[in-house]
Amino acid sequence: MAMLLLIPLFLSSIALFTIASATTFSTHPGICYGQLGDNLPPPQKSVSLITSLHAKRVKLYDANPAILHALRDTSLQVSIMVPNDLIVNISRNQSLSDKWVSDNVVPYHPRTLIRYLLVGNEVTSSTAPNGTWPYLVPAMRRIKHSLKSLGIRKVKVGTSSAIDVLEASFPPSNGAFRKDLSAPVMKPMLKFLNRTKSFFFLDVYPFFSWSADPLNINLDYALFQSKNLTVTDPGTGLVYTNLFDQMVDAVYFAMNRLGFPGVRIFIAETGWPNGGDLDQIGANIFNAATYNRNFIKKVTRKPWLGTPARPGSALPSFLFALFNENQKPGPGTERHFGLLHPNGSRVYDVDLSGETPEAGFRPLPVPENNEKFKGEIWCVAARPHNATALAAALAYACSQGNGTCDPIQPKGKCFKPDSVFWHASYAFSAYWAQFRKVGGTCYFNGLATQTAKDPSYGSCKFPSVTL
Repeated sequence: MAMLLLIPLFLSSIALFTIASATTFSTHPGICYGQLGDNLPPPQKSVSLITSLHAKRVKLYDANPAILHALRDTSLQVSIMVPNDLIVNISRNQSLSDKWVSDNVVPYHPRTLIRYLLVGNEVTSSTAPNGTWPYLVPAMRRIKHSLKSLGIRKVKVGTSSAIDVLEASFPPSNGAFRKDLSAPVMKPMLKFLNRTKSFFFLDVYPFFSWSADPLNINLDYALFQSKNLTVTDPGTGLVYTNLFDQMVDAVYFAMNRLGFPGVRIFIAETGWPNGGDLDQIGANIFNAATYNRNFIKKVTRKPWLGTPARPGSALPSFLFALFNENQKPGPGTERHFGLLHPNGSRVYDVDLSGETPEAGFRPLPVPENNEKFKGEIWCVAARPHNATALAAALAYACSQGNGTCDPIQPKGKCFKPDSVFWHASYAFSAYWAQFRKVGGTCYFNGLATQTAKDPSYGSCKFPSVTL
């Protein structure tokens, strides 16, 4: 009953907040500029490409001097980041915090429009080491103090959080932060954000929620394409027409539960992969273009749509990402979130201003993997390859499991042909078949690739994953 009484107060306070802040932001999305690629264009060219997309902001995952220099005298608002591994030391040492700001902000500000400074990236994720958590908010306070002492007052300090900061998210009105974070981390963080009028920077990926449960979550609902499907929150009566709004509102309600209904959300990352591995459903150009174009329409529409829990509110954002980055580890989708190929050509047409009508874009290829792959998949060495690196990856794969590489030992059924390439292909398949269910990937620092073509030959049978 207490929660039901709080909900009308929560919604009315949001309405007042929305009116007060309605003219604060440009709602054109920005772009996340990652650098985990060995074939990316230089900063000056990249900044030109960002401008060609009609972005208003750019988010960096560090404070790269060359990029910050290239951003001078542009109209792009810039977000920079303190690396995760400096958080503990900065939290303990104001002098170190002052030096970081002096080295990474002062030389560029104000000609480079640094407007956001994130202390760490997804530090509170359930997959991140929790030894850093207690130091996060103290480090944010020190960085804010450094900025103020150096006379820099237009930079908002925050940190980016993944959606897994929540332990409950459905229905949205049940949104609650994880118990291990709520009191020790989230409450002091929200107090800091509220006091400094900063944002809760949130990474939101409907793709991952949908792809984990495609039978129960409608694809069109995840892509902002749902015509008739709606979801009603039984606790509030709020009606949802897309998965993104559900996820964001769960965080609004979680913040309200801790007593901070007025903290604003800034979408620090969102997007959809344009490609991936054979075992990754729905990662294709059609879905990526559809999601990103519809997201842009949503956040640039006037009057502002907001979300059901915060109707009419501006939602500043960054789309992930500028480029397909070929050195990102993990499954194939990690290397296929870019709006652009590394050579600067577009993966698909997109306009971050939202002003280009759909008819102005080229047709999209028909999606071919919106249903789960069925059959066998093997993990083999990719061509071309670096022989030294491939030998090291082969040694790693063979060291991980019981008997993983027995068939490629002398006199084994798969020893011949006696080459690093074929031995690595067998080892990669054997490793992946053994460890996929516990998080093993077919990547090996970019040396491996998935195939549906059986590489077995003669009496040598390669292990496979059957889906």
